[in-house]
Amino acid sequence: MAQKLQAIKGMNDVLPAESHQWEYFEGVLRGLLADYGYQNIRTPIVETTPLFVRSIGEVTDIVEKEMYTFTDSLNGDSLTLRPEGTAGTLRAVVEHSLLYNATQKLWYMGPMFRHERPQKGRYRQFHQMGIEALGFAGPDIDAEIILMTADLWRRPGIAQYVRLEINTLGNKDERAAHREALIRHLEAHADVLDEDGKRRLYSNPLRVLDTKNPAMQDMANSAPRLIDYLGEESRAHYEGWKTMLAGLGIDYVENPRLVRGLDYYNHSVFEWVTTELGAQGTICA
Repeated sequence: MAQKLQAIKGMNDVLPAESHQWEYFEGVLRGLLADYGYQNIRTPIVETTPLFVRSIGEVTDIVEKEMYTFTDSLNGDSLTLRPEGTAGTLRAVVEHSLLYNATQKLWYMGPMFRHERPQKGRYRQFHQMGIEALGFAGPDIDAEIILMTADLWRRPGIAQYVRLEINTLGNKDERAAHREALIRHLEAHADVLDEDGKRRLYSNPLRVLDTKNPAMQDMANSAPRLIDYLGEESRAHYEGWKTMLAGLGIDYVENPRLVRGLDYYNHSVFEWVTTELGAQGTICA
């Protein structure tokens, strides 16, 4: 009897009964992005592996255990299915000199791939829309991005179901100083770290603060705060961003434990979260 062929676990079909919802929301996104001056860029779903290792960071979860990487049998190159969209977009921008005497506001949409345990809200092939605003110093562009995403929730009428959380990561040097203090704090509380926390203690300690483990919450809440290590310029950037959000009438909650898992982030970080989707509550970041 012939084996029944099925989709790969964690990579799902979108059938006609559901695809109209995708088409509707994609239409809302395209209209929104055009209104804010963003242009579409389309990059390959496969890139050379070093692109992601160098840009995302060797000690991130994505690079360590989630990338779909294989060897091209024709030439021996190491290739990877894209796990996120920024690295490929920036590769294209540099390769084609799109920032030569210009700023760029770009958007992309398409499938991304991460080899993780499939569960509700997490899939091995997932679909993502992202934007890149390049050549803008901020914090005004950060405020505009928040305004745009707030507008996104209003258009389909779901604004009442989401809330905005914000934080700042400062710059590389400030994070390095905070990292040393954070490692000392984690070492002093090594007895409460779970296996994931112990694995990240020296490689990516900032992510330990993002733990959902109830037994680690007191330790995480008492950890040194990155905001206390900000210099004058970074603090002015953050305060300027908050002032602009207040001027736009956008409510937010400051979350000092809000971090990003990728190495290329500086300064402003945010998440739009909801309680309507269970544990996977972040819908935009």
